[in-house]
Amino acid sequence: MRNIEAGSFVSPKWVPQMAGTAEVLALIGSFPKTSYSVLVPNQKGLDDLLQILSASTSPNLHANPHLQCVLSRKHKRSVSGSLERLAPVARRALDAGLKVRGYVSVVVTCPFSGRVDPRRVRDVSRELVQMGCYEVSLGDTTGAGTPANIRGMLEEVAKEVDVGILAGHFHDTNGTATANIMTALDFGLRTFDASVGGLGGCPYSPGATGNVATEDVVYALTGDRLFGDIGEPYGNGEPAKTVQSQWDVGPVDLARLAGIGEWISGVLGRETTSRAGKALLARRKRGEEHKRKEGAKL
Repeated sequence: MRNIEAGSFVSPKWVPQMAGTAEVLALIGSFPKTSYSVLVPNQKGLDDLLQILSASTSPNLHANPHLQCVLSRKHKRSVSGSLERLAPVARRALDAGLKVRGYVSVVVTCPFSGRVDPRRVRDVSRELVQMGCYEVSLGDTTGAGTPANIRGMLEEVAKEVDVGILAGHFHDTNGTATANIMTALDFGLRTFDASVGGLGGCPYSPGATGNVATEDVVYALTGDRLFGDIGEPYGNGEPAKTVQSQWDVGPVDLARLAGIGEWISGVLGRETTSRAGKALLARRKRGEEHKRKEGAKL
């Protein structure tokens, strides 16, 4: 987890939660080998980002703008028109020495136009690559995806875009985000967007929840070796067999991750939606209560 999306330069009129992105970037601390990215949906957003970068001497503000092309009627524009407007934004960002990542949302269903044709996702992804995007994130932002239709969409996109530069972005509205990630992994994708505590949502899609919780993804990929203490025996006292996870997510402390999810959710006046986070925190609480009871007996 070395690339953190720190904010978005969308209009605060439409997404007021992102109004403080400039302040967030100014306050970010320095961490080695970590990059910070921001969502840039148009020329105005890029102008704002470049102005911040030019005025700052902080090495932390090497943000990578994400170009967003939404397959949706909510912009009252055609997809081709959106791509035409994004092309000069991408060129200017690249000329400024920034890395550019493309983002396609509502790749399964759109709250305005219904089911999305995978061929449209393929065509937009190809155009973003041709603009110079080093990676294209495919977003099921309504959370309607299932392993079957995600695989079908990927099969279509892969006809014209190298799987190695594709990423997945799955919201967990219907509880299928983790299953969709596993499907995408089997297909060859290796990069996925996630949100600690399952924060976020889709303001244009009624009922849509946040992005898949980072804790849930980490547990799904490495839970066999992260659950319990090292060498913890089975319930019958026999030593547990060592299970080697197929996936390497790097040095991640799931317990601390769950703690962060709980903390930020509390700040926002909500509960974490991470299933793995809730389970780990409950298990830790039970262990602490057990220790207190044992201590009281002494």
